[in-house]
Amino acid sequence: MAFPDFMMRPDNRIPESQQNTPDIEGYYYTAADGSQMAFWTYKADRVSKEHTHDYDEYMIVVESEYLVTINGEEHLLHAGDELFIPKGSIQGGKVRAGTRSIHAFGGQRVRP
Repeated sequence: MAFPDFMMRPDNRIPESQQNTPDIEGYYYTAADGSQMAFWTYKADRVSKEHTHDYDEYMIVVESEYLVTINGEEHLLHAGDELFIPKGSIQGGKVRAGTRSIHAFGGQRVRP
């Protein structure tokens, strides 16, 4: 399955220069308070480089598998699993081809 077309409008595509994982497809929405949500589709096995955010993050895996590392601790997520990532945490991970995930950010993740 895939995210519906209305969630993947070209104007909302996340530029590759703003992604921590190479060669993935992501789209975002910005709320009135500036917080954002992102919808990611990983078409190949990928590694997300370590990074931090100055805001909290919540994620849920919709399909397949994502191994998230937070401050050196691994969390293996499958479809339906959720994870809260506190601001300032060093995060990264590995994702399998076919994974889809949704992320909510307590701040502005994508700069238009």
